[in-house]
Amino acid sequence: MTSTSLESSEIARYARHIMLPEVGGGGQQKLKAARVLVIGAGGLGAPVLQYLAAAGIGTLGIVDDDVVSLSNLQRQVIHRTADIGQTKVESASAAIGALNPHVVVERHPLRLAADNAEALLRQYDLVIDGSDNFDTRYLAADTAAAVGIPLVTGAVGRFDGSLTVLMPYRSGADGEPNPSYRDLFPEAPPPGVVPSCAEAGIIGALTGVIGTLQAMEAIKVIAGIGEPLVGRLLMYDALSAQFSTIRYRRRKDRSAD
Repeated sequence: MTSTSLESSEIARYARHIMLPEVGGGGQQKLKAARVLVIGAGGLGAPVLQYLAAAGIGTLGIVDDDVVSLSNLQRQVIHRTADIGQTKVESASAAIGALNPHVVVERHPLRLAADNAEALLRQYDLVIDGSDNFDTRYLAADTAAAVGIPLVTGAVGRFDGSLTVLMPYRSGADGEPNPSYRDLFPEAPPPGVVPSCAEAGIIGALTGVIGTLQAMEAIKVIAGIGEPLVGRLLMYDALSAQFSTIRYRRRKDRSAD
């Protein structure tokens, strides 16, 4: 990522970032230079896009082939009642423009698929998966690993959520290759085993918790600060207000990606 100079208005806008020693002007320039692809402008994608736009990510790509519906508005807070019937990429793009005019939005009104995933992901420095189905999650994880870019992936259901950061193309401090998504979840569950949000329901604020954590992890990776959730799955139980973390490693029966 190449540093980009900050305008005077941006220095004022991001002053609370810049005063942090861990971020500073250099870290803010990294955020401005970054190109981030967000898969899904729904429950998780809404807070991801809002907080990354507010943080000053220079370019945000949005992948979504859906339109805004009334039932979305309970959790997909980037969209408004007036946006019902509009494509989510257009609605989200307008909201980002109103929030931060310094952010460039690239709209991809399509579904991530095997025939477009690699070409799309190669245009970005980092990808965040906020999709709601296993096919897209595995495709995003496999493609991000193949092209060598970080992936922040999250999932929610009812009152529970989880997220992790994937960089299987790198090795950890111990010299061992980082784990991949398939080391954590080797195979998708059979169809119908895990009910969708439409079938089981979901508390709206949960997507805000997990999506905001995804945005935080992306900022850490881009700015090169802290310890991203690589090899760790962070889980949140909203009903008991408890976070827990499990560590996972690359399985011994798998070669490096």
